[in-house]
Amino acid sequence: MEQLTLTTPALLFSAISLILLAYTNRFLAYASVVRSLHEKFKQSPNQILLGQINNMRKRLRLTRSMQILGISSLLLCVLCMFLIYVEWQTIAEIVFGIALVMLILSLGISIREIQISVKALDLHLSDMENL
Repeated sequence: MEQLTLTTPALLFSAISLILLAYTNRFLAYASVVRSLHEKFKQSPNQILLGQINNMRKRLRLTRSMQILGISSLLLCVLCMFLIYVEWQTIAEIVFGIALVMLILSLGISIREIQISVKALDLHLSDMENL
């Protein structure tokens, strides 16, 4: 394996930043939906809305995990760069490996969250198809 340099973890900065921006936009959209569902439920409580609220709760938890793992990955990339700077190469390589694993986990959770979102939208569309 080649020696890890400062540019290697720095390359992930733009990718992780874009991913975090997408996660934040998703979170903000969910916040809007939650507020809307809350108002609808207060006006007319029913099981369908309760199911949608539970689905949103699950998706919000997944989004929180995605954000935490993504931010932690970015933080570890910065730490890795510092460790390279102070010439602690072995520890830097371990930290960079952990950062990559966290990024992989974040992306994996994102895939799962997308699957749940699509399933929720399919259920929403099936109501119209039955009419």
